[in-house]
Amino acid sequence: MTTSALPAALAEIVDDFQALEEAERLQLLLEFSRELPDPPARLQDHPELMEQVVECQSPLFLTIETESGDSGSAERVRLFFKAPPEAPTTRGFAGVLHEGLDGLSPAEILAVPDDMPEQLGLTRAITPLRMRGMTAMLGRIKRKVAELPQQG
Repeated sequence: MTTSALPAALAEIVDDFQALEEAERLQLLLEFSRELPDPPARLQDHPELMEQVVECQSPLFLTIETESGDSGSAERVRLFFKAPPEAPTTRGFAGVLHEGLDGLSPAEILAVPDDMPEQLGLTRAITPLRMRGMTAMLGRIKRKVAELPQQG
């Protein structure tokens, strides 16, 4: 399975997962769960500013913000997630997406293949419902990026 279509940081994460045995992949997912940063205080107590990904089995909220360049167009997308500590799989998926996509350009994020979650090699280790949750997280991020105002 090739990771050449992925942005560098995300490709590296996928390669790390693919290099491991199945049981070790779950351990790596737990590490990403612990490394997921909390959203900033301005979002922490305002769930209405974040969108719930209802396909996830655990309550997961996300939002994006952009950093503009000199031209005023969105140059970098910042990702923010909120997921409970007692939902390590969901937090782990969010951690993978945060580490792999945060700070990329809108075009780079939109170019990520929709099946990227399956490239982690977790489809036998976790339930199809949880895989759908990660695919939904990626889809939600891409939809929000696609809705950004396009600057000419």
